[in-house]
Amino acid sequence: MAEEKSDSVVRLLSRAVHRIRTTPPRIIASPATQPRRAAVAIVIRVVPSPNTVPVSDDAPLPTLAQFFELDWVKDPHTSPEVLLLRRDGASTSDTVPGHASAFMNGFTGDGASKSSGDAGAHVAFPGGRSEEGDEGCLYTAMRHTWEEIGLDLAERDFMCIGQLDDREITTSLGKRLLMILSPFVFLQLTPKPLPTEPVDGTTIHWVPLGTLVSAVLPRSVGDKVNAKSRWSSVAVDAASRITPRHSAVLNVLVRVLIGSMQFPAIILDLPESEASSLSTSSTGSTALPNSASYPALTQDKLEKGFTATKSVSSKKRTRSRHQLKLKLWGLSLGMALDLMATMAPPSTLTSSDSDRLSLSSLQLPFHPVGGEGMRIEALAPSLASVFPRFSYPDVNFWIWVFGKRYREVVRGWEASVRSGGSNVRRYLASSLKMTHFNEQIFRINWSGTALNTFYAAVRKALIVVLVLRSIGVLVGLLFAGWWVLA
Repeated sequence: MAEEKSDSVVRLLSRAVHRIRTTPPRIIASPATQPRRAAVAIVIRVVPSPNTVPVSDDAPLPTLAQFFELDWVKDPHTSPEVLLLRRDGASTSDTVPGHASAFMNGFTGDGASKSSGDAGAHVAFPGGRSEEGDEGCLYTAMRHTWEEIGLDLAERDFMCIGQLDDREITTSLGKRLLMILSPFVFLQLTPKPLPTEPVDGTTIHWVPLGTLVSAVLPRSVGDKVNAKSRWSSVAVDAASRITPRHSAVLNVLVRVLIGSMQFPAIILDLPESEASSLSTSSTGSTALPNSASYPALTQDKLEKGFTATKSVSSKKRTRSRHQLKLKLWGLSLGMALDLMATMAPPSTLTSSDSDRLSLSSLQLPFHPVGGEGMRIEALAPSLASVFPRFSYPDVNFWIWVFGKRYREVVRGWEASVRSGGSNVRRYLASSLKMTHFNEQIFRINWSGTALNTFYAAVRKALIVVLVLRSIGVLVGLLFAGWWVLA
């Protein structure tokens, strides 16, 4: 039984690699008003079984077709893993522009957030913003991976499989475009663990792909994987999105009137061996542990004038071992969902007009507000991860009231996919009341249109809620004053 579980993840990875190699990504051109771009690297490796015969360093590198036919890759006890980073103490100012980003984690503002449910450390993929002199977004992803963790993706050990769809990073509730983000997928072709040297405050986690498969893919696939993961949420203060950072009084007022935004998240429990290693790493040890998962440890470079000489008590080490959890959410979750979609077997869905739609079906326990019953998670899984719900039910109700335009866009998107794009012109002409437009631009940017219309509904809903609540507070104060004076 264990053999079938492990082997299924390798076969899913093989399917994903083939789809990424053969499917052109959706490329979004940067507008002239906002030329900034960013890129991340999704690095995957296959950890061999401890009983695997060592492979010589001089052995010729396999092609992709040969790689999945290698004995050590086909071994039922191999474990495919994906690279995630945990950045401690990173603020908004030193993240997206340089390396990781608060935007990449799904929120803006002062970077403060609180988690609902189990506490967890937020993780993301290595990457950052393109700079002058970069030879394209692929180079940007490779450069940031080298700068952050010392992993050289240009080495012979790695192969760039391809690119996932571009996505737009926005702020101010989707009102302003910040940059275009391009994710690239890399596969390590060799079985040996490669040395890394993370910068201060960055910890590397090689997370088994099975933990994502068990949470996202349909039960017929996910139940075969012996992995532990579960869905949770991350609560973000809505005031950080819509009020100036230094307006303390206004922040408090909006926080009381609007509440928080709830973003979906996957909790990834660390293996006890890795959690124990992380506790040990804070004492300055840099040796790789002798385990099947080869977790790389953060190395203290002592660049900021302080030393990590304080020992970790056994009580704290035990607490880290049992409580350290990783939370994958926001744009990082969206990119992971897009990767999972390439692993999912296609499913045939039937629409009301008897058209048949072949899409990769995912098991997502959430829907955008006002989007129940629509296949947004199949059309673009990454969008489903960044559409929030609000803690106050009436805010969600007003989003649904103003969400007619958003629902029309999604249904038009679905119709476009069903017909292979042939009805894009007819839908856009009737819905957007346009007679002349570039059809190709709209065809490749359906997700951007859906995101813009959704956040337009959110902005209208928040204005209505603020006005109604303000009127309610004013009426209450007038009534209380009348009652006191009477």
